[in-house]
Amino acid sequence: MKHQITTSIIIEAPIEKVWDVFVDFKNYPSWNPFIKSIEGPIAVGEKFKAAIGGMKFKPVTQVFSPMKEFTWQGQLGLPRIFDGQHSFVFTPLEDGSTRLVQSEQFRGLLVPLMKKKLNTETLDGFKAMNEALKELAEERSSSL
Repeated sequence: MKHQITTSIIIEAPIEKVWDVFVDFKNYPSWNPFIKSIEGPIAVGEKFKAAIGGMKFKPVTQVFSPMKEFTWQGQLGLPRIFDGQHSFVFTPLEDGSTRLVQSEQFRGLLVPLMKKKLNTETLDGFKAMNEALKELAEERSSSL
């Protein structure tokens, strides 16, 4: 079974500022209400540690393209039980702002049982993170 959730937000800041805030992983605990921590090497094919809500896991980086995209593949337990491909895609806009699309494609046997939670708690977490990133990037951009 597959299920996808997607959010999008326009951030009134240049992509460089947005990306700088986004990849400052050591400061996630101070501003990010959804992803509590990201630790370790961020390189394609490498595992890193992540904490989202009360869950801790070790996803593998699939794409890390500065100022464009960060995508990882994670799983809870054994493969094909509950897997997720989480993506952040950044697009500079003509007016100097930035569009962030955050999405996750879920697959596995537990997806049907988790669908309600994914469409509420997880989706709300995506939105909360997007808003917090927007606020911080816009604040930093306007203080120049």
